Amino acid sequence: MNELELKYGCNPNQKPSRIFMENGADLPITVLNGKPGYINFLDAFNGWQLVKELKEATGLPAATSFKHVSPAGAAVGLPLSDVLKKIYWVDDLGDLSPLASAYARARGADRMSSFGDFIALSDVCDVDTAKLIKREVSDGVVAPGYEPEALEILKAKKKGGYNVIQIDPNYVPEPIERKQVYGITFEQGRNELPINNDLLANIVTKNKELPEQAKIDLIISLITLKYTQSNSVCYVKDGQAIGIGAGQQSRVHCTRLAGSKADNWLLRQCPKVLELQFADGIGRADRDNAIDNYITENYMDVLREGEWQKFFKVKPEVFTDAEKRAWLDQQTGVALGSDAFFPFFDNIDRAKRSGVSYIAEPGGSIRDDAVISRCDEYGMVMAFTGIRLFHH
Repeated sequence: MNELELKYGCNPNQKPSRIFMENGADLPITVLNGKPGYINFLDAFNGWQLVKELKEATGLPAATSFKHVSPAGAAVGLPLSDVLKKIYWVDDLGDLSPLASAYARARGADRMSSFGDFIALSDVCDVDTAKLIKREVSDGVVAPGYEPEALEILKAKKKGGYNVIQIDPNYVPEPIERKQVYGITFEQGRNELPINNDLLANIVTKNKELPEQAKIDLIISLITLKYTQSNSVCYVKDGQAIGIGAGQQSRVHCTRLAGSKADNWLLRQCPKVLELQFADGIGRADRDNAIDNYITENYMDVLREGEWQKFFKVKPEVFTDAEKRAWLDQQTGVALGSDAFFPFFDNIDRAKRSGVSYIAEPGGSIRDDAVISRCDEYGMVMAFTGIRLFHH
């Protein structure tokens, strides 16, 4: 089959809609369940490329949580600590498989943005991963295969309407890609640039100590950026993206947006947040929203009297700005990638506030010296990759 008709395009008024192969070859996908739409396939194909590259670069199973053609999270399958199990709501599932751990990390980094995501998995979906997906609000999943029991679990999701796509892992796209805008065809060579440790060789700061885990994290950040709508910045810690800023016109706004998400991830591990006592029967999404509001606002000041009982058994103490800052100031070892150069050192100042110790960016700004100097003030390690990773 070289063509698949879709219900509509990006919006219901955009008809007709289809995906097809121009060269007459068969599509490299099989829809095993559901009826994926135009945006579902955009997320699926971009997400699949991301996890395929992560697996090739690290040798570990990888997962991503995609929303609106950018990743909300991406991760490789490293074991979860007890704290991470708790903040990802998987502490009741026992030890997870590496692939399930990768998705728990990808989904858990920014749970608000991942609500209603499209999932991409680098490996055959196992039962652990399917059980985890079953309990989350999600539109669909793409993977190179599914264990029989895992497929049955997924097919039962959303009253039988969950989108399950199998992709041929051996599919190789044409080296030239095209798209149309306003009836005009754009053509370019695919971005097949390999992301590996060679890109981290040019360390331009005084501190040149780049540990192996930091190299892995920087590679994850750069691969994630390769499939994130530009401008984009990605913070990574211990094998997973913890903050992604996508599609901002200003570089520092990307850094701030991604940094605020990274801060939320770090603050969710603070004992004051871990000890929150939620009301019985509260849904997972409402619980996530309550945590996010508690962290980012003077939550107990803005709630009307008595409204806190909708979310909590016990009224939480206010999480003060001083307490948040004290917790964040303990954090170090975060890696940061940028899809283009930093034009001003204000990006470095903002990154420092979220515990960034390692940076990879292309370099090439007329203010590179000022950016390097600021990194040196903070004792950071920064590598100039010499490559830009715009994605549109």
